[in-house]
Amino acid sequence: MAQYLSSLASNRLDYNCLTTNQNFFLISGPCVVENREITFLVAETVKQVCAELNIPFFFKASYRKANRSSLHSFTGIGDEAAIQILSEIKQQLDVQIVTDIHTEAEAVFAAQVADIIQIPAFLSRQTSLLVAAAQTGRIVNIKKGQFLSPESMQFAVEKVRDAGNQKVMLTERGTCFGYQDLVVDFRGVKAMQSNRCPVVLDCTHSLQQPNQPQGVTGGHPELIETIAKAGVAVGFDGLFMETHPDPAHALSDGANMLPINELKPLLEKLVKIREAIHE
Repeated sequence: MAQYLSSLASNRLDYNCLTTNQNFFLISGPCVVENREITFLVAETVKQVCAELNIPFFFKASYRKANRSSLHSFTGIGDEAAIQILSEIKQQLDVQIVTDIHTEAEAVFAAQVADIIQIPAFLSRQTSLLVAAAQTGRIVNIKKGQFLSPESMQFAVEKVRDAGNQKVMLTERGTCFGYQDLVVDFRGVKAMQSNRCPVVLDCTHSLQQPNQPQGVTGGHPELIETIAKAGVAVGFDGLFMETHPDPAHALSDGANMLPINELKPLLEKLVKIREAIHE
């Protein structure tokens, strides 16, 4: 308890505290670093809300989006520029950073600022990528592939641990349902928690509708609250939510992001559910 409260107060939550019953933790931010203004605005807003509700918070933004539906989709403002903005946010706001990588060479680059290195779902079986992330010593968050069962994620966890890093976590982001939809199987949380690691529910990407005919990913953001409530109720350790001040004009994944003005009311409801199931 003392370790948990101390780490929460300093905005530096220790890996070993991520599965405590005090509260769920939140990974949140815009999909990608669009510019300095929006990225700082989101980080400051989410940090303030989480501080008021005693929710441990990790700020997430990709410095580059490598997996886009169209060749012409926005991928970033440049790796160096985006990492610099994330570094400034980390130092000035005293928050921990989550960002994703796509190649082994990116692992050391991202580790300059990232407290959690995230492995995208499509790359969750990529052994060399998992090992490279593990070797940075950072927490490694592996998103479950849309094509994988919860039980099969034990092998991804083992790759990180066998590479010498015990700090690993898993994120559920839905399973392929037909060609252009995803569904969350809430039974999977127990299977993934059996690996003795924190398990997170991605409340926004799990509502995507990928590969739409117009060449962009669609989604059902109106269901974010439903998915999040269910996730807290069944015992996920953390939640992942991308948020933006104006999702309709976001440069990436706007179709399934939560408007930032809806974040606090939703989190207030989720905290009450968490308190109820742990009375």
